[in-house]
Amino acid sequence: MAFFSSGSRALVEILTRMQSAERPMPVDHTVFEFGSIRYHVEASASDPENVFLSISTPSLSHEASPSSSSTGLPEAALQETRKAYHKFAEVVEPPREGYALTLKLNFSGLTRPKDRVKAINQVSRLQSVVLSSQLRDMLGSLGSSGTMRLVYNQREPFFVSKTAEKMSAVFPMRFRDDTDLAIATSFFQELQEAGSSLAKAPQCSWSPIPPPELRGECVHRLTTNGGFVSFGVLSRHVRGKRAAKTAWILLNFQAYVKYHIKCTRRHIQSRMRERMETLTEAIEGARLRGNEDSRTRSSQAMVKKRKSKRRLISFAKVNKRLQKGFRAVLDKIKRLRQRIRVKGLDRLRWHCHCFAVPKLPMPPRARGQEHRYHKLPRVKSTD
Repeated sequence: MAFFSSGSRALVEILTRMQSAERPMPVDHTVFEFGSIRYHVEASASDPENVFLSISTPSLSHEASPSSSSTGLPEAALQETRKAYHKFAEVVEPPREGYALTLKLNFSGLTRPKDRVKAINQVSRLQSVVLSSQLRDMLGSLGSSGTMRLVYNQREPFFVSKTAEKMSAVFPMRFRDDTDLAIATSFFQELQEAGSSLAKAPQCSWSPIPPPELRGECVHRLTTNGGFVSFGVLSRHVRGKRAAKTAWILLNFQAYVKYHIKCTRRHIQSRMRERMETLTEAIEGARLRGNEDSRTRSSQAMVKKRKSKRRLISFAKVNKRLQKGFRAVLDKIKRLRQRIRVKGLDRLRWHCHCFAVPKLPMPPRARGQEHRYHKLPRVKSTD
C-alpha cells in the first residue's frame, strides 16, 4: 500500500529512539520507502550528538537542465535545504557515496523536548522539501509560458503547463484493467464535480481527449485509455510552506488514484462477499425449514396412517361384533322356524302305527272345481 504522508515514520521512530536512549549507542540503519526512496542513518557511540542522514531520491525530471552542484541536486534544492534546517543541520559536501544529499544533524542546541520533536518531524519531510525546491526551480525556468514533461516515475510522467493567465498540471491516465478504468472514470467525474463546488479548491477537469495545453506533444506520450486529469495551480500554492505540500500532492496523485481503485475494488468484493454469505445463510435456513417441514409432514402422515389403522381396526372390531349379532339373530330366527316338538307326541305317533289307514285314490280335479273332502267310512270297533 502506498504511503502518502510527506513525513517518514521510520525516520521519526529511529531519531526519537536515539534521543530518548539513556546510553549512547552506535546506529547504522538503511530504510527503503515508497517511490524508490532510500535513507541511511549513521551515528557512533563516541560522538552520539552528530547524526549523519543521507537520502537518495529519483530526480524529478531529466529533461530540465538546472544548474547543479557536485551532489547532483539543483543549487536551489541545496539552498532550500540549508534554509529549512539551518538551526540544527548542515549540508555535507560531497555527500556519501550512492546518495544525493547528506545532512549532519545536531539536536544539542535544542534544549526543550518540544523543539526536538518538532525538529525530528521536520527532518522526516526532507524528500518533500527537495522535490518542492526542484519543482519551483523548473517552473521558474519555464518563464512566462511553456510546457514541461516531468518524470518522477518512469511509467507515469505528467505535464506542467504555465501561461500568463494560469498554471496547470495535466496527468495522462493509463489502466490495464477495464474494471480499474470504470472505477477511475467515475472517480474523476466525482472529483471534477467536487472541485467545482468548492471555492478555495483548485479547479479540476477531466477529458477523454488531450487538453489544449498539450498541443504539439508527441502522439505516443498522449496515448491513454483513461483520459486526462488537469489541476489548476495558483500562485499561492507554490509559495512558502505550501510549495512542499503542493509538490508532494502532484507527484503522488497517480499513485493515490491506484490506491483508491484498489480500496474500491476491495470494498466491492467485501460487499459482494457479505451479500453472498447472507444469501447462503438464507438458502441454508430455507433448506433447514424445508427439512423440518418435510419431517413434520412425514410425522403427520405417520400419525394419519396410525389413526387410519386404528380406525380400520376399530371398524373391523365393530364389523365382527355386528357379524356375531347378526349370526345370533339368524340362529334365533332359524330356531323359531323349526318344528315345535311336544312331549308325548312321539309316543302317540308310535301307537298310531298299529291302525291301518286305507289309502284312497284321489280323483283328478277338474280345473275350476272346488276341493271337496271325502268322508271315510266309520270303522266299527271289535270291542
